[in-house]
Amino acid sequence: MLYEYKNTTTNEVFSLTQTWEEKKQYLKDNPDVQSYFGEMPGFISGTGLEGKTDSGWNENLSRIAEAHPGSALAEKVGGRSVKEAKKASILKKHGLDKKGQYNMGDM
Repeated sequence: MLYEYKNTTTNEVFSLTQTWEEKKQYLKDNPDVQSYFGEMPGFISGTGLEGKTDSGWNENLSRIAEAHPGSALAEKVGGRSVKEAKKASILKKHGLDKKGQYNMGDM
């Protein structure tokens, strides 16, 4: 692992490739040297289906949605034909959207 250090006497910043154990020993043997954190690495933020995605990824999501037409992914990405979407809408309207269940209303 590459570690950065700063000499507190000379303000020199330098890097060394060491194991964690070697780093701990180096700091113990050199009291005028401390760990130094220059620029922090860039972090990736954000997840989910929103935003820019690769066309291959979109094709993969569509294929999964087609295999599972009643899933949340199918509703979000598509994967259903117009006929299937209308059928699902009508079933939902009449409380028949759950497999094997139906809504009896206020009977």
